[in-house]
Amino acid sequence: MVRIRVLVVDDHRIFAESLAAALAAEPDVDVSAAGSGPAALRCLDRGAAEGRRFDVLLVDADLGAASMQGMRPPTVVPDGPAQEGLVDGISLVAGVRSGQPAVRTVVLAERDDPRRAALALQAGASGWVAKDCSLSRLLTVIRGVLRDETHLPPALLTGVLRELTAARKHRTESERLVESLTPREREVLRCMVAGLGRKAVAERLFLSPHTVRTHMQNVLGKLGVHSTLAAVALARRAGVGPVDLEAAS
Repeated sequence: MVRIRVLVVDDHRIFAESLAAALAAEPDVDVSAAGSGPAALRCLDRGAAEGRRFDVLLVDADLGAASMQGMRPPTVVPDGPAQEGLVDGISLVAGVRSGQPAVRTVVLAERDDPRRAALALQAGASGWVAKDCSLSRLLTVIRGVLRDETHLPPALLTGVLRELTAARKHRTESERLVESLTPREREVLRCMVAGLGRKAVAERLFLSPHTVRTHMQNVLGKLGVHSTLAAVALARRAGVGPVDLEAAS
């Protein structure tokens, strides 16, 4: 019998252990539990090193929320690694997607949230499931995602599709604006994405600070934004990455 290796990731120990015990009663399921994102990554790495890779990750959507009170939540970049560390559940999904793309992830949530569900799918999740769903429903999802199915509660479908459509529209608009830049302006924008100031950009591109200031003003004007921070956010939505700082050192 081919057994499905499942890793439950939840910082509520009682819930994690109860769910793991229920899943372990299934004859075709091997299950382990982890109480944090870093612990989950260690389990994944250890499993891969031992030739016993996990197949499915069940991740708490609110993972780490208790320790994040008063803190700015991490930023998730679709199709890329999480920024500012693997803190919450959706960021963990992005990190796993980047490091071990063969692992399917399902987010377990206490409430329906179309925006966060859309973010989870963009980060690489294969499903969003209510924590209070039945065990049979959860097993259906686990087996389904291994067949490359995507699972969402029916009540969330319309909202998630709306969020994904809006995100795609914003990305398309951002790409169109970036395409309006000259090659030199795009190079300056990539320097801005890397966090370089005017003087550093001037030194890197062998330009005068005055010329760089003009390019930066042109970039902001063409992108229709009023700050470097907004320009960087738009650039990232359009898929513009930073310049390689190490290549110049």
